[in-house]
Amino acid sequence: MIEITVNGELVSIPEKTSLKDVLEIVDVPPNYLAVEVNAEVVPREEHSSLIIQEQDDLEVVTLVGGG
Repeated sequence: MIEITVNGELVSIPEKTSLKDVLEIVDVPPNYLAVEVNAEVVPREEHSSLIIQEQDDLEVVTLVGGG
């Protein structure tokens, strides 16, 4: 297992986990807008191929309704 940060919270995930799988593990809502890994925006088409590394910092921006 490795440790990463997702939206400021420490999360343990298996080694060699793709960004796509991390988003499923941490139960990100399907209406998320963007994902940054170490302050770099990662296009959706790269989520399956990007392997998350120890101590990576992920920020997930989601759509929040309001009014």
